[in-house]
Amino acid sequence: MKKLLMLSMALMGVFSVLKAQEKKELDRQAIMDMCGCYEITFKYTETFAPEIDYEKKLDYTAKALELALPIIDEENKISIQHLLVIHDTTIIKHWRQDWLYENQEVFHYDKDNNWTFSKLPADAVKGQWTQKVYQVDDSPRYSGSATWVHYDGKHYWENTSDSPLPRREYSKRSDYNVMKRGNRQEITSYGWVHEQDNDKIIRKEGAEDVLLAQEKGMNIYTKIADEKCKIAQEWWAKHKDFWANARASWDKVYKREGDLTLLKSVDKKPLFMHFYELEKANAKKKEISKTIEKFITEKASVNAEGK
Repeated sequence: MKKLLMLSMALMGVFSVLKAQEKKELDRQAIMDMCGCYEITFKYTETFAPEIDYEKKLDYTAKALELALPIIDEENKISIQHLLVIHDTTIIKHWRQDWLYENQEVFHYDKDNNWTFSKLPADAVKGQWTQKVYQVDDSPRYSGSATWVHYDGKHYWENTSDSPLPRREYSKRSDYNVMKRGNRQEITSYGWVHEQDNDKIIRKEGAEDVLLAQEKGMNIYTKIADEKCKIAQEWWAKHKDFWANARASWDKVYKREGDLTLLKSVDKKPLFMHFYELEKANAKKKEISKTIEKFITEKASVNAEGK
């Protein structure tokens, strides 16, 4: 009887491992399904504000052609680089998303260009994937860990994480300073959808967050023929070595616990403009690292101009 019990437990253990591996492969497939050439429609509308005198801002809509390229495909890590195609002639390096399996190291946006790096307990991320989102210069944006769900023919991942203001608003608005992003990535028959339920937050030191407004966002990725993004593939072939050096330089910065605070500008230029110059010169890791170091500062100095 004891031998039968032990055999039964062993078989259950094997079955559990096989199911976990099967689930992980479904997760990996869902993430890889976000790669390809896409026509994208961006739609955002403010839906609610607690103060009756708040003036709702105009809806935002835009369209784009974008290549989502898998630049790392490992068992526990998938990295996807997004490249914008402008007028079929110009390429702009866009955001990057890294997906890490059962990852414990995350960063969370606080405010004023400050991110807090921390380590999650192993049991809290079991079976989960962390999505880390980076800006155009590969500096941090937001990250979060959650479980991919595969049920009733649906495949989606949901997480809520604080972030800086989106590019569509950061140069136009100063009435809030943190966006709490409710992210849902769902794979569809035609591509995928990035659905968002966002809170626009006013955050001050030593005070409770104040909700300014809420918005709904729908970024709809419709897959088209890869040929439409051929120019982006060719561009990446010429520039990938520089950006590999950039990622390696940032990786040294990200191996930390505690805060990372970045200046908003150095020599009157934001970080992404410095990276344009570094990329043009095909700079190596040492020079890239020196530029990044110029932007790293203490919390109290974030609004100062770097020299």
